[in-house]
Amino acid sequence: MATLCRPSVSVPEHVITMEETLELARSRHADHPQLPLALRLIENTGVRTRHIVQPIEETLRHPGFEDRNKIYEYEAKARVPAVVQRALDEAELLTTDIDVIIYVSCTGFMMPSLTAWLINSMDFDSTTRQIPIAQLGCAAGGAAINRAHDFCCAYPDANVLIVACEFCSLCYQPTDLGVGSLLSNGLFGDGIAAAVVRGRGGEGIELERNGSYLIPKTEEWIMYDVRATGFHFLLDKRVPGTMEPLAPALQELAGRHGWDASDLDFYIIHAGGPRILDDLSKFLQVDPHAFRFSRATLTEYGNIASAVVLDALRRLFDEGGARHRARGLLAGFGPGITAEMSLGRWHRPGEETA
Repeated sequence: MATLCRPSVSVPEHVITMEETLELARSRHADHPQLPLALRLIENTGVRTRHIVQPIEETLRHPGFEDRNKIYEYEAKARVPAVVQRALDEAELLTTDIDVIIYVSCTGFMMPSLTAWLINSMDFDSTTRQIPIAQLGCAAGGAAINRAHDFCCAYPDANVLIVACEFCSLCYQPTDLGVGSLLSNGLFGDGIAAAVVRGRGGEGIELERNGSYLIPKTEEWIMYDVRATGFHFLLDKRVPGTMEPLAPALQELAGRHGWDASDLDFYIIHAGGPRILDDLSKFLQVDPHAFRFSRATLTEYGNIASAVVLDALRRLFDEGGARHRARGLLAGFGPGITAEMSLGRWHRPGEETA
């Protein structure tokens, strides 16, 4: 069985608080007719702090798409290797043990992908396969886990490194004044996460089944409008209600595995916002406390896009993990509207099956 090991997570050193975010919105958009609504929505996110790669003064400037993308590349190369090394250490593997690198990011662009640079700069084997995923947004963290699982099913002795690098602050657009854009300015944060899926051995989630589900005719609900100034994030007001149709997809996947999605031992869920977690709790009939790891990520880091699920899993590890053979669900949600879902059992090496 492929095992998703303890993730390594890093957030940048520059911090912006909820209070600072609200004050910036008031000072920069004092004449906005929907400012009271935007302020209320930002407050309701529950995001207390976010971390960003540049000081807020630099973040609020827009030097142009070219310069922003150069910042993305510079910061990724400066910050990702240490996170990758910790993930390898957690999995007790070397770079030469890795067969595939899956790199997910939706906040900058490089070609060749950062995977090529990592292989060269960290002495991964030249035969290491590269799988960059750039257009699944927040769902990409779940997709990376699922594709790693698929690869290990095909090649049981393989090991896969997952890297999620999201600098959402580099997508700030000062001219986007819709309520959805103002809300996004107070919701998203920056973060890097990495984790190894081991084909054999390791402690963590022993992956058993995965699946995807796309809500029909919702591809315009979360999207980028790509312009000369970069990525302009568009968020439809209907997005917070998407858990009602997605909860049955989670139930169906669990049902096909002989499990009840409402009665599992742990849940690692993408925290796109508080209503996502509240509604999923309601429609799955799960105690809200079950989503405490995801809510903690949202509160302390904001929505760090594809890195959320790995950070939430890191928090479960920090709590001591789950009992051996405990059953769990992992899910990421993003543009499409897409759900990437995984089922697995907690594995503790050396312990007897409960």
